[in-house]
Amino acid sequence: MSDKSFTTTFVVDQTPQAAFAAINNVREWWSEDVEGPTDHLDAEFSYSYLDVHRCHMKIVEFVPDEKVVWHCIDNYFSFTKDETEWVDTKLVFEISKHGDQTQIRFTHVGLVPEYECFDVCTNAWSGYVGESLKTLITTGSGARNNEARNAEAQAQYK
Repeated sequence: MSDKSFTTTFVVDQTPQAAFAAINNVREWWSEDVEGPTDHLDAEFSYSYLDVHRCHMKIVEFVPDEKVVWHCIDNYFSFTKDETEWVDTKLVFEISKHGDQTQIRFTHVGLVPEYECFDVCTNAWSGYVGESLKTLITTGSGARNNEARNAEAQAQYK
């Protein structure tokens, strides 16, 4: 049986150290609305996006310049019947050297096509990881959620 969890991979010219530092700088590539530490083993942090999504993560694996794993302890979605779809899933960031380049492989283990949020969540991860995190690694600036972007989105939900 093959794993149907969502995965996205990209390659950058920066070092594994730069990629690792960027991954752990969650407020720069995911959202300003992250509370708690995001840069060491056993750290716990919470994310929120308007009244649409909230989750609580614990860093359960932290191997400098190689791997970071978050375990989703709690989750809420306003747009799914099962508001807790992410609970007990893992978000895995794997960093590896490929010649002169660095590959980042992100897998949301447990985020599968059977989930009601699958299309919305895979689209969001493609943007946050495949675009914002990649841009943070390559330019030093990500395209995270911030107050201005949240205000624009809030208008769409009304």
